[in-house]
Order: sequence, then C-alpha cells, then structure tokens
Amino acid sequence: MRQDLYDRIVDYIVENQDKFYRLAYSYVHNKEDALDIVQSAVLKALDHYQALRDENAVRTWFYRILVNESIGLIKQRKRETLTEDGMDEDVPYYETGYDSEDDLYDQLNCLETDVQTIIKLRYFEELSLKEIAYVTKSNLNTVKTKLYRGLKQLKQSIQEVEV
Repeated sequence: MRQDLYDRIVDYIVENQDKFYRLAYSYVHNKEDALDIVQSAVLKALDHYQALRDENAVRTWFYRILVNESIGLIKQRKRETLTEDGMDEDVPYYETGYDSEDDLYDQLNCLETDVQTIIKLRYFEELSLKEIAYVTKSNLNTVKTKLYRGLKQLKQSIQEVEV
C-alpha cells in the first residue's frame, strides 16, 4: 500500500514539475536556485512520504514542502555575508519573464512573504483557500484576510505605477 503512495507521489511530481519550477522561480528569481529548490523539495517528499497521513492530500502536502524550501532558501541568502570586497562573487542570472507581467511580479514581490505565498498559490497554482490554509498552516479566515489585503495593496501599487 505504501509503495502505491510512493508511485502516486512520483507520478504527481513528474506531471507537475513545470508548475513547481515556476512557483520556486517566483520566489528566488534565479534559474539555478529555483531548480535547487524543486530538487530539494522532491528529495524531502520522497524521503518522508510515509509521514503523509491523508493520501488524498498529496498536492497540498507537496506545495507545503515546496513553499517551505523556497522561503528557507530566501532566509538563508539573507544570512549570507558579503565577500571581503563587499560584492557577491556570483552574479545571479535573471530569467526574463513575460514583459507585460514583469510589473505585476515586481509589485507582488514588494508584498510581505506570507501574502505573496497566498496570492501565488491562489492565482498561479489555483489552490483553493482551504488548501492554502493547509499549506501555510494558517486559519482559513487569516488566509482570506491576507489575500484580500494583498490584492488591495497590489491594485493600489499598480495604479500608482500607471499614473
């Protein structure tokens, strides 16, 4: 029975790997880091698949792992110190996205991390609010409040940019 779950998780990961990459990339804006995040999330999922209590919750369970890995890498990067000359040794590669959406992504990245996560999971990954509450370990009403507050902030900031 557990082997069936393992195979189901592997199939789910293979089918949705592009979605996972896009979500990770939306956090780090770096191709290699996004690939590292997805790889790390896959490894954690496959190593700990026995911890999954509800076999029907593979989707939200994996998104929780992926979001935690993304946020963990961001926090790790913030803790890294600069080299002796004050500059980072590696110059990050920024993949150009859709031109019309660049402003939206820039404005979205100005929001708080938890609000970004909720908006990305809701509109980019099409998760329900209940699933988002599970992924973010938040109350459903908290998710709703942060979603609507974040959308309001996005609307205001985009209107300011257009004027």
